[in-house]
Amino acid sequence: MYDKELYSLISQENDRQKRAINLIASENIAPYEVRRALSSVLTNKYAEGYPGKRYYAGCEVIDRIEQVAIDRAKQLFGAEHANVQPHSGTQANMAVYQAMLKPGDTILAMHMLSGGHLSHGSPANFSGNLYRFIFYGVDQATERLDYEAIEKLALEHRPKLIVAGASAYSRAIDFERFAHIAQKVSAYLMADMAHIVGLVAVGLHQNPTPYADFVTSSTQKTLRGPRGGFILCKKQHACAIDKAVMPGIQGGPCMNVIAAKAIAFELAKSPAFKKYQERVIANAQAMADELSKRGYRIVSGGTDNHLFLVDLRPQGLTGKQAEEILQKAGILVNRNAIPGDQLSPLVASGIRIGTPAVTSRGMTEKQARRIARRIAQILTNARV
Repeated sequence: MYDKELYSLISQENDRQKRAINLIASENIAPYEVRRALSSVLTNKYAEGYPGKRYYAGCEVIDRIEQVAIDRAKQLFGAEHANVQPHSGTQANMAVYQAMLKPGDTILAMHMLSGGHLSHGSPANFSGNLYRFIFYGVDQATERLDYEAIEKLALEHRPKLIVAGASAYSRAIDFERFAHIAQKVSAYLMADMAHIVGLVAVGLHQNPTPYADFVTSSTQKTLRGPRGGFILCKKQHACAIDKAVMPGIQGGPCMNVIAAKAIAFELAKSPAFKKYQERVIANAQAMADELSKRGYRIVSGGTDNHLFLVDLRPQGLTGKQAEEILQKAGILVNRNAIPGDQLSPLVASGIRIGTPAVTSRGMTEKQARRIARRIAQILTNARV
């Protein structure tokens, strides 16, 4: 409490989070148990290496903590091996690329304009600079993944790795079909489940672990854990993945974060967590339906998960305008490109709406519809 300036700012951020209606799909509210681990004495320990193979003394308890996190991740998703040290989902992706590829190798991944992630080959990201990316998109009519078109691209370009996963795609992903495509061209399959990990954990979305060579994820989104990442993989790739994480791209792990990940994995096994995920989906579907009734075009016609995209072109608004207008009213969304977008990502033609955070605060379908009506009212009034 000696740094009054910083603690005042933390207090202001706490107030901001309480006042806002947070519909940013990549954000959530970590439970008390997770935050308690983050602020524990574990932050004091440097533990470069892995359980039983550290470069520092005094890691007896630390080894047990990390092993608990590893075992819980493996059990939760049915994985043969888990690495819980990545500092983020992007670094988890980086580790897989480094473990299995050489600079210039070909990767087939989802284009950002169709819902892909920055680390899936954006030229502004390390991935787009180090590797040769071929992009697949969505069907223009349905705005859903076209697996036949993806297979044709794979057969044409023979990628060494195929990435299945997205950051702004509202429909279920068929990882089994992706595995079939990867097998046809002898490619590795990496499933990035960063956004849907909580849904996967409770069986509300297909689990990619049985089908993919590698599964990457962050832990702060639908899983409600700390900011961080992890990797699941087949046993034969365990050594390569561990070496790629450390010493490949990271030094010492954040042991307080790893402990918080372990807690999140345990909480995800509870019946209450499954009910929470069911409400997340129900709330997203209710909001999408309510906005659709009020003349707003929902990309792909709806959602199967925790998020959806709204095409604002019929309303004569850009995503940037809508984001700024709604923020003034205390509603937080993010501007987002839509399939075939002609605008810069900094402006974008749509917004992305997600329900994990507001559902953590107890929002029901009734309240979801009420918020959707309020969004429509605000944006409609802004055009007048």
